[in-house]
Amino acid sequence: MRSDSSGPRILMRRIRELMAEPLEPQARLDEIVRQIAANMVAEVCSLYVLRADGVLELYATQGLNPGSVHLAQLRLGEGLVGTIAATARALNLQDAQKHPAFTYLPETGEEIFQSFLGVPILRAGRTLGVLVVQNKERRVYRDEEIEALETVAMVVAEMIAAGSLAGLSRPGVVLDLSRPVHFDGLALADGIGLGYVVLHEPRVVVTNLFNEDAEAETARLEKAVSSLRISIEDMLQRRDIAAEGEHRAVLEAYRMFAYDRGWVRRLEEAVRNGLTAEASVEKVQNDMRARMMHMTDPFLRERLHDFDDLANRLLRELMGRGGDPIGADAAGDAIIVARSMGAADLLDYRRDQIRGLVLEEGGQTSHVSIVARALGIPVVGQAKGVVSMAEKGDAIIVDGEEGVVHLRPPADVERVFADRVQFRARRQERYRALRDVPARTRDGQDIDLLMNAGLLVDLPQLAEAGAAGIGLFRTELQFMIASTMPKTSEQERLYAAVLDAADGRPVTFRTLDVGGDKVLPYLHQSPEENPALGYRALRLALDRPGLMRTQLRALLKAAAGRELRVMFPMVTDLDELRKARDLISREFKHLTRFAHVMPRRLKLGAMIEVPSLLYQLDELMQLVDFVSIGSNDLFQFFSAVDRGNAQISGRFDDLSTPFMRALKDILDAGARNSVSVTLCGEMAGRPISAMALIGLGFRSISMTSSAIGPVKAMLLDLDAGELHRTVMAHLADRHPRQTFRQVLEDFAERHAISL
Repeated sequence: MRSDSSGPRILMRRIRELMAEPLEPQARLDEIVRQIAANMVAEVCSLYVLRADGVLELYATQGLNPGSVHLAQLRLGEGLVGTIAATARALNLQDAQKHPAFTYLPETGEEIFQSFLGVPILRAGRTLGVLVVQNKERRVYRDEEIEALETVAMVVAEMIAAGSLAGLSRPGVVLDLSRPVHFDGLALADGIGLGYVVLHEPRVVVTNLFNEDAEAETARLEKAVSSLRISIEDMLQRRDIAAEGEHRAVLEAYRMFAYDRGWVRRLEEAVRNGLTAEASVEKVQNDMRARMMHMTDPFLRERLHDFDDLANRLLRELMGRGGDPIGADAAGDAIIVARSMGAADLLDYRRDQIRGLVLEEGGQTSHVSIVARALGIPVVGQAKGVVSMAEKGDAIIVDGEEGVVHLRPPADVERVFADRVQFRARRQERYRALRDVPARTRDGQDIDLLMNAGLLVDLPQLAEAGAAGIGLFRTELQFMIASTMPKTSEQERLYAAVLDAADGRPVTFRTLDVGGDKVLPYLHQSPEENPALGYRALRLALDRPGLMRTQLRALLKAAAGRELRVMFPMVTDLDELRKARDLISREFKHLTRFAHVMPRRLKLGAMIEVPSLLYQLDELMQLVDFVSIGSNDLFQFFSAVDRGNAQISGRFDDLSTPFMRALKDILDAGARNSVSVTLCGEMAGRPISAMALIGLGFRSISMTSSAIGPVKAMLLDLDAGELHRTVMAHLADRHPRQTFRQVLEDFAERHAISL
């Protein structure tokens, strides 16, 4: 006998009643499978739960051997149940034993059953288990029965997510939803945060679509828009945001969107056409998403995030759901987890409650990253899948130093990171104590430790880290976070602010290094197969002289009466450099003719990133006042290694002997021609690599501000002369028994140098 069409409705009513009864978890599961079997007139109903070790364990059954509960097991992909779990797809079979995936488990006694219906237990796209019914006679289960079983599976998924089933199996068994998960992402803001997951879910569901009084709805809309604008104005008045910088510029742009008449006009028009205020917001935003979703440009996606954020804030105003997303009484250890997030959304949270931020998307120039850095919040982006894996309240660790996230970390990992936080605090205290100590080796060699920067938010670190200056200011970042081309006056203000912050310390401005993977939304470029080796940096700038001359003019005006250091990126051919020098010369003459105050000294340089320059070093040195080695790109091109390719990036060491010889050749050419040489790149910020550079003869290196303390601590214990002799002996040895790295490690160990 088969169940009639009312069966599924009766089953759902009974399951609701069952969930309200005061039962122990195992008893509740046993009753759930009994009710399903009775309602669907099935001889068997079984429930399997996925464990952290990839095993599906039988947690409850009606009709199979009761003694097999918590004993019967299948691996992912094994048998019909394992196949459902692996594919996250239901199976509806008249003759289960003929299916190629069928596996017989003797302990269950299921060999007599023919029909089989199994559905995955899913939550947020993750498989947590499998729910099965079986019959002795051959039958096909109806769509209503499948839907009913899937609905019950959703109820069971919530039980698993709530931790109700923990401890039902034998000791030591961990459910998949509780297993530790490690994510490799992208470090967007420095720091380490330990806390608990707060899922940022700004999506507001609109259920009331049609209005009965357009005039009243328009009034509601106007009131909500006014409240929205007031909340944004209040945000801009916060003390931690009031200071000038890119974080404020981001929010100023956000405010501009809120006052956009076109946006408000479209909302009002939708209300006049019969929609509620809430439905109008959703319609206008859906229309905008439809227009913009197909665009791959990351900056247009950033604009879309801003409008998504704005629309959701307006919906919350309309529905009366404003206020602190965490709650005033919550503990101050929230780690926000989100797919993406608007900068203003971050400011809805109280700063004293937030320990970190994890994003599935996001990059260095994403608006929320810029604001988080200004607030000192550790951020990891590109943590793919973290939203579907995380549950509210899960323990989580954000490592903004390494770009790593630990979700539900084991106790030993938590202890390690708790120790790291304390160690980091002690280490930072030690580095602060070294801030004003001269960066001088034990044998009296002064080393200029410069920092890399690109935004105003970076500048406070100049003094805090005790940097000797800015060895690389990435001017393109201002262009990358802007929705339109920055005006000459805006560029000039930025460059003047950088020089003011440096307070007489040297600043080296790199001209626009855009193109490749650094795409500007307002600068059309054709797609390239290999953008890193394509139309970028100086190659692009020389083809757009108006763009480059505007930037050079802003730099010259900003440095009035001060020293100006300008370097050109990605120089491949000396003719490119001559053309760039000619452009700045023409701008200098133009501004002089109109009586502008010029820099008291102008120094021009080139970045050595392309290996072809290694064979024209002396000619290059005749055209510049200084050179800076871009070690990241130079090593990538030198070794034919894609740094973003995890399969090969770890195979090749930038402390290889051939690369060290290439760097030494550049140093020697600089010395022959009285041209200073600096190295900018990741290797400058690693103590062992910085030690190698000092051993080669570098006296100026540029790194992230957080690396200055560790590098200074290392060099204070270093005898540079002895190291130089060791390094040169190794480079001269054509058949070395050790790698260059091993030579350095041995030297550090013998001389008790901290790396």
